[in-house]
Amino acid sequence: MLSSAASATTSSASSHPYRPASARASRLRPVLAMAGSDDPRAAPARSVAVIGAGLSGLAAAYRLRRSGVSVTVFEAADRAGGKIRTNSEAGFLWDEGANTMTEGELEASRLIDDLGLQEMQQYPNSQHKRYIVKDGAPTLIPSDPISLMKSSVLSTKSKIALFLEPFLYKKTNTRTSGKVSEEHLSESVGSFFERHFGREVVDYLIDPFVAGTSAGDPESLSICHAFPALWNLERKYGSIIVGAILSKLTVKGDSVKTGSSSSGKKRNRRVSFSFRGGMQSLINALHNEVGDDNVKLGTEVLSLACTFDGVPETGGWSISVDSKDASSKDLARKQTFDAVIMTAPLSNVQTMKLTKGGAPFILDFLPKVDYLPLSLMVTAFKKEDVKKPLEGFGVLIPYKEQQKHGLKTLGTLFSSMMFPDRAPDDQYLYTTFVGGSHNRDLAGAPTSILKQLVTSDLKKLLDVEGQPTFVKHIYWRNAFPLYGHDYQSVLDAIGKMEKNLPGFFYAGKPLHTLFISKQIYQLWFGNNKDGLAVGTVIASGSKAADLAISYLQSHTKHDNSH
Repeated sequence: MLSSAASATTSSASSHPYRPASARASRLRPVLAMAGSDDPRAAPARSVAVIGAGLSGLAAAYRLRRSGVSVTVFEAADRAGGKIRTNSEAGFLWDEGANTMTEGELEASRLIDDLGLQEMQQYPNSQHKRYIVKDGAPTLIPSDPISLMKSSVLSTKSKIALFLEPFLYKKTNTRTSGKVSEEHLSESVGSFFERHFGREVVDYLIDPFVAGTSAGDPESLSICHAFPALWNLERKYGSIIVGAILSKLTVKGDSVKTGSSSSGKKRNRRVSFSFRGGMQSLINALHNEVGDDNVKLGTEVLSLACTFDGVPETGGWSISVDSKDASSKDLARKQTFDAVIMTAPLSNVQTMKLTKGGAPFILDFLPKVDYLPLSLMVTAFKKEDVKKPLEGFGVLIPYKEQQKHGLKTLGTLFSSMMFPDRAPDDQYLYTTFVGGSHNRDLAGAPTSILKQLVTSDLKKLLDVEGQPTFVKHIYWRNAFPLYGHDYQSVLDAIGKMEKNLPGFFYAGKPLHTLFISKQIYQLWFGNNKDGLAVGTVIASGSKAADLAISYLQSHTKHDNSH
């Protein structure tokens, strides 16, 4: 019933004045042609600055490079990839950001094909086995409606509520009128799902899902922003279940008409996978294709100047940077570009000095964004010390179960169960998460305290004995942006920047700090497409590049006509 859910954080390319046509390939050729033309009357090769070398930034840069556009990527950190990062030590290999991805977005499939990464794809064992804690013990999450009815995850009362939902919420529901009251616009995720399915569904299905994708809780998020697809399904069909079924049938019909992937191979786009060597392999491949010389690490953007005055001209953007790299000190001088793709968090954008036409472009309309911290604990135990090992993806712990049974963690991925080659043969590797809105203070606790908490929870859930043989603690101070009922103000602010700054494109929208959440998210609905998925981030960067290309092409035509 949640298979068609999509986050509001996906790129709003359709609202941008330079939205490219659907025939993307034909739109890319003129840019490539103008970049390599020997005609003295042709416009000079265009250049784009990409700010941020995370996944969306690298994806945008890769697409621009493939289209013949000169690209420079500026990254303040000393490495590319943002919160996608893989590490290894003592025979263990673990991801510190996104753990897996899907090919739910066509751009993700194309990118993997183009990079030649098909042979490196690694699929987790028993990935459809995902657990949730109920009555203090891991319980297998049902994978289909029939299994759900047989499962002990929900009570008989909640199962009846699920069964009756299509009949209680019919298409004649007043919310289908298209005119939605302010009350409905601000309805919380918890209230929305409780109306449709009852409180138990919120406590045991929605709460841990929300904690995994936003580190928040169902009452703090607006349904129309957190789950816009489901919110629109209710407006259109009344029943979420009926709407999800009909939407799935529509998508399936469209896929039959259009055929399979661009490579001609039939592939399941909803299956989770990683890469040999971890998710860092994707970052490394992108970085290599974009080129070391085009990715300026340790280089902070200090100011951006939009010099357009009326009709845009070549080199309408001037950027000044500060580089920590001694070999790149010349970058401190201002450089000019024809367009800018921004992928940095809004909190970072607020520290940059922007001007337009020589006058300050005040960013006081950018909303203040609060961030939630998260600690990631990687632990290993001897196999003989884990008395109740579970095959599968991992286990999530609803907040209600945390309260009842004294559990302190959000959930745990069974890392070596998914990928046996990521730990020595005699050990199990686990990745556990601590933090979120309910346990915000715990996220910043010392490693020694977190080690005790994680070991205690794993003892209760997997009957682990003794102490871990291996421990790594990764702390993300700004792991999750806390976008609540005022989320629309974030999108409005981004839209205002794009509208008032010619040649400025924001990729990823507020996805930049949510990569970690994909790990916890994939304990659930991991086979379904969602706005927080790695594939969606790839698509967002690619679409931002398409917008920039369309913009460059339109102004190249203008230049040539004069």
